[in-house]
Amino acid sequence: MRVRRSRGPRHVRGAPARRSRTSIRPRAPRVLLACLPGLAAALGLVLCADGIGHPAAKPRPPVAARPAARHTAARPHIVPRSAWLDSLARHAQPPPRYDDKVVAVFVHHTDSPNGYDCADAPRIIRYLYAGQTGARQWDDIGYNFLVDRCGTIYEGRAGGVDRPVTGAHTQGFNHRTAGIAALGTFTAGVTVPKAMTDAIAALAAWKLGLADIDPRAEARLVSSNSLSRYRSGTTATLPALAGHKDAYMTNCPGMALIAGLPGIRQLAARLQGRTP
Repeated sequence: MRVRRSRGPRHVRGAPARRSRTSIRPRAPRVLLACLPGLAAALGLVLCADGIGHPAAKPRPPVAARPAARHTAARPHIVPRSAWLDSLARHAQPPPRYDDKVVAVFVHHTDSPNGYDCADAPRIIRYLYAGQTGARQWDDIGYNFLVDRCGTIYEGRAGGVDRPVTGAHTQGFNHRTAGIAALGTFTAGVTVPKAMTDAIAALAAWKLGLADIDPRAEARLVSSNSLSRYRSGTTATLPALAGHKDAYMTNCPGMALIAGLPGIRQLAARLQGRTP
């Protein structure tokens, strides 16, 4: 028969028992770490991320490059088509055609009398519309805009003044361009009214600014008609603010207005906020 040794009352603890209890105290942290695997590693990552794990300074994120500033100009006041085209003169026409943007502007003159009263400008534009859609059988007036001697700007071809409407103003180069016609005839020796040139500059600055084009720069345009100065399919480098004669065999917009184009370009660039 086995004799089981009594260990004595449980509430009585000798010195060895106290040593035994002391020896198991370090196990508590190990039990905690076992219940939370990866805690020490995660803590190390946090310390490194905060710059505690390494004495070196935290690396700074790269600074994003600033986008180039766009050069735009305020939109000038533009009188709508309804001011000169009434229901009696209007005829049916196909929907407008559009390009992706306007990268150049061509300046024209209408080769009409200069001594008109500015109140008569709508009647003159209506007369031009009748001639182009009648005898020439165009579907609309060819110019995108017209400017009178008092500096009033009129909407020409339909489609929306703020959109890149394909015009019919410069044979071979109607795509990606806008045509601005000065009402009058500006051959050599004729004074071009300052109000007119200022309005042309403001209109060109706004229209070219929509595509961030410098009016003093050059534009690369592809000819679509061999009757222009460039064979069809040829890429031509022309002023971004050009005269009609730069692309077509003509004297338009007249030598007096051609002589004023450098000043118009400079004013348009200033209106876009560009430096000299």
